[in-house]
Amino acid sequence: MSLLDLEALKNTTRKSDPYDYLVVENFIRPEVFAGVVRDYPPMTTTGSVPPSELEIKGAFAELLEEMDGPEFRALIEEKFGLDLSTYPTMFTVRGHCHKGNGKIHTDTESKIITVLLYMNERWEADGGRLRILRSGDDLENYAEEVPPYGGTLLVFRRSDKSWHGHEPFEGPRRAIQMNWVTSGKVVEKEQRRHRFTQRLKKLNPFAAD
Repeated sequence: MSLLDLEALKNTTRKSDPYDYLVVENFIRPEVFAGVVRDYPPMTTTGSVPPSELEIKGAFAELLEEMDGPEFRALIEEKFGLDLSTYPTMFTVRGHCHKGNGKIHTDTESKIITVLLYMNERWEADGGRLRILRSGDDLENYAEEVPPYGGTLLVFRRSDKSWHGHEPFEGPRRAIQMNWVTSGKVVEKEQRRHRFTQRLKKLNPFAAD
């Protein structure tokens, strides 16, 4: 059985204000969510970590495989009117948030589509809730605030106005990021950078990113 509710994604309408994005709550099927969380790799540092640096197994490994599969890609292509077949994917995993994280940004130009899948079982804090922003200088001017728990999916098309960020939060905050990027060289460069950063963080696990 699929871990992902692809039918829910199929039935979700892409929004275009202030840029192209969509949100699907409970995208990981509720009946399997606990098992995926159980197999989420143990992490001790902040920042983005390449899967190659983690212990990937069980339901979590199945999840990454399904996200990188043809059915999910076909639905994203349909929703955003793109052909992604020639573009590579890149994954990173996060386990902890530093209070300096979440500053407003658009993502780098090498990213075509950004996929975020939130893996927290619950979320009571005010901070750490990603906001779809209307500008690059006002965190309060947002179109939507995305709940970072329960397998919520956020997908957006990267552009010069794809502003997003969140209020400060420090503590456990689990999320998978997947991107379609412009070339394999981007994947190699970014994964190398994240590996180097993580090795430095092992000396100071909760240093700012």
